[in-house]
Amino acid sequence: MADGQLKPVASLLLVLNFCMYVIVLGIGGWAMNFAIDHGFILGPGFNLPAHFSPIYFPMGNAATGFFVVFALISGVVGVASALSGFNHIRYWNIDSLQAAASAAIIAWGFTLLATGFAWKEIELELRNARLITMEAFLIILSFTQLVYIAAIHGTSTRR
Repeated sequence: MADGQLKPVASLLLVLNFCMYVIVLGIGGWAMNFAIDHGFILGPGFNLPAHFSPIYFPMGNAATGFFVVFALISGVVGVASALSGFNHIRYWNIDSLQAAASAAIIAWGFTLLATGFAWKEIELELRNARLITMEAFLIILSFTQLVYIAAIHGTSTRR
């Protein structure tokens, strides 16, 4: 493809990924807040429960804690990657590609890690609609982030 033909595709994917990562952060933040507010009550006179886990989430299943933690990390790194990507889209040359591509690949790696926990959570069942939404977004993001990486690598030119 010619040099400028993938720039609109990369721009669209960048905006889509940014919005999806922000939604993942919103849902993950809700889940973390809910777990903190409704988790174990510890204090003077209370003993630790028999099966205490620091990653206990009162909703979902045994994979929910790991899934939410890695989804939050993936969301933060994904938003940072998008900010670097906006700079690359603005200049669209080989000099700005390095930062955007490395950030995008790191974000994709964390997204794949969170997607693995999403698949485990799907296998174990017993989760609410918000967690199902976050799982779907991360599974979609694992594909769209890869396509974005391919799009920005395909057409950058030297100044």
